[in-house]
Amino acid sequence: MVAKVKDIVSLLPPDYTGELLPSIREEFVKSDKTIIVLDDDPTGTQTCYDVTVLTSWSVALITKELTKKPSILFILTNSRSMSGKAAVQLTTEIGQNLKEAVELSGREIVVISRSDSTLRGHFPVEVDAISMALHIENAVWILVPAFIEGGRLTIDDVHYLVEHEELVPVADTPFARDTVFGYTHSNLKAWVEEKTNGRVKAEEVISISLEDIRLGGPQGVSGKLRKCSPGKICIVNACNYRDLEVFAMGVILAENAGQKFLYRSSASFVPIRAGMAAGRLYIPEKEITAATNGSLVVVGSHVPKTSSQLQYLLTQGEHQSIEVNVPQLLTSDDFSDYAAAIIHRTDQWIASGKDVVIHTSRKLEVGKDADGSLQINALVSSFLVSIIKGLTARPMFIVAKGGITSSDLATKGLLAEKALILGQVIPGVPVWRLDHKSKFPEILFVVFPGNVGDERALAQVCNLVEG
Repeated sequence: MVAKVKDIVSLLPPDYTGELLPSIREEFVKSDKTIIVLDDDPTGTQTCYDVTVLTSWSVALITKELTKKPSILFILTNSRSMSGKAAVQLTTEIGQNLKEAVELSGREIVVISRSDSTLRGHFPVEVDAISMALHIENAVWILVPAFIEGGRLTIDDVHYLVEHEELVPVADTPFARDTVFGYTHSNLKAWVEEKTNGRVKAEEVISISLEDIRLGGPQGVSGKLRKCSPGKICIVNACNYRDLEVFAMGVILAENAGQKFLYRSSASFVPIRAGMAAGRLYIPEKEITAATNGSLVVVGSHVPKTSSQLQYLLTQGEHQSIEVNVPQLLTSDDFSDYAAAIIHRTDQWIASGKDVVIHTSRKLEVGKDADGSLQINALVSSFLVSIIKGLTARPMFIVAKGGITSSDLATKGLLAEKALILGQVIPGVPVWRLDHKSKFPEILFVVFPGNVGDERALAQVCNLVEG
């Protein structure tokens, strides 16, 4: 059922009063911990700035970063592109390496499993794998999908998407019909039961309500959290930053009292847990605005919002367009000549100062089952990676549209081991500077989630980064 945002919000208790971020920051710094974000898709960096992202996870690399005592450290797993079994194996490996790095560095950590704000991802198996690898099976699981920047709100335990000033239950959106991660419930308690195949019943899930947050404040939230039994799952209602701040302060108080937590959250909660304001805007640098080569946009996402943004970009007539014919890829035993032709054209255009957009054909090709669809995604992504690996002309900057696309292009195509998050070019769209070891050293790389922005957003991002 769709309802007007203003009608629902008007019935809620007033926001909790008082500034909380400074107090959260003070408590967080006092704890001397690093927040480790295991990100199943690189779009989770969309609320942070001056934070490092690791795209590989050797014990030595994690240990080196932890010794710098960062507030937040991302590890990009890209597990949303994998089967459940592969995701568990990868998460277990990372968890074991992380545990060893913690012991070597002496740095305490808070672990957040960052996932999609529309509830797509390998839940609960990834969180199970983390808890076992880190030997924190008794931790209370905290589920916080609210993503304020993207209009994802949780009210009365129901998760909503805001569209045209209306609240749409997420189970009524195209995201719920995802061929791999689909679901039927918008109520988070029922969603947990659905995703755990009944292992956890809806009535067993604990809820931190907006009444708890806005009327009880941090102390009220803390009191409720301290009563949670080991291994319980607790969902969090929130529809603005202040709600998340109150919860963050409450959870810190509960931790100080000895309670242990493991988080599954959207991007909004990550900086707030460290007492940091979200969303610093990225300002283009002089070397970008003075560059003579053209830029490159690669579009892999198929969600309707991405397709409308691509269509708008193409109507502006400022980009040379190359469409990748996905059905042709699926029926070909060898697409090296096809890739070589695209690489040649792209190199010529970029070197001559022309902007290029490479995009997959817009009809979504699906497999017979979830694994079949993942295999198609992997094949298409592998083709896009081969194009990036083959380029010789350095683009002015690269925009990657879609989570799996951006992850594979950064790690497999550009061979980046780590990156620095510079800020958001528009809300929800982060800009990375890749490391000096990448294919194009220190190139600007824009991670553009498939479901963020209006139809003009892709064109707007290209114009803003170019300055």
